[in-house]
Amino acid sequence: KKEIGRKVAPGACPYCGGKVQAVDVEGRLRFCFLSICFRLKRKYICTLCSRRLVLYS
Repeated sequence: KKEIGRKVAPGACPYCGGKVQAVDVEGRLRFCFLSICFRLKRKYICTLCSRRLVLYS
């Protein structure tokens, strides 16, 4: 997994009240050392307590 970028996300951490960052991560599916597909995921992390946060819509 490779981190592509970080951005400040709106809102606050429900555990400590810290700022939230959105992290874009690139994932690769490999088979016998060959990259088959690329997936981009966005994860949300608190800057103070470093917890991974889950978005509910």
